[in-house]
Amino acid sequence: MERIELSIPGACILRPRVFTDARGFFMETYNQAALRELGIAAAFLQDNHSRSCRGTIRGLHYQLRHPQGKLCRVVVGEVFDVVVDIRLGSPAFGQWAGVVLSAENKEQVWVPPGCAHGFSVLSETAEFLYKCTDFYHSDDEYGILCTDPGLRIDWRVATPLLSDKDAKYPTLAQADRSSLPRFENLVSG
Repeated sequence: MERIELSIPGACILRPRVFTDARGFFMETYNQAALRELGIAAAFLQDNHSRSCRGTIRGLHYQLRHPQGKLCRVVVGEVFDVVVDIRLGSPAFGQWAGVVLSAENKEQVWVPPGCAHGFSVLSETAEFLYKCTDFYHSDDEYGILCTDPGLRIDWRVATPLLSDKDAKYPTLAQADRSSLPRFENLVSG
C-alpha cells in the first residue's frame, strides 16, 4: 500500500496493491500492520456503508467529544470525497482537499479525527464504505454547510441533493468556536 499526502495535515490517499488476472482482482482493504507502517495507528470500532444516488452530497460531518478518524472507500460507482480542516490551531484551518474515489481506482482516503468530511456522488449510484475510530453518538453530531461560499468547494454536481439536516448546518465562519475541535488535542494520524 502506498500513502499519498493531501494538503490537510494527517489526511492522505491510500493506494492499494491490486492483483489482477483473467478471474478478476484481489486486494487488501485493511491491514493494521501495513497502516501502522504508513503512520496510521488507528484502532477501528465501527464500519458504515451508505448507498446514494447521483447528485447526493453527504456532509460535511464531524464529531467533537468523540472525534472519528475515517478510512473511506467506494465499492460501487464514483464519488468526490472531501476533507475540510476545521481544527482550530491547524496550519490548514479552513482549507479542503478532495479526491475521486471509485470502484475502479480502488483508492481509500484517511480522514484524521477532528476534520469535517463529506462526499458527492458522481455516478448513477455509489456505495461508500468507511471504518471509524470511535462509535457514532447522536448527541455529538455536528456539521458545516457543504455549500459554504467561504470554502468554495466544487462538488462536481449540477443540482445537489442534501438532507434537511445537512442543509441547515452553519458555514464555517458562523460556527460556534466552542463546537470546533482543537488541532493540538487530536492525533492527526
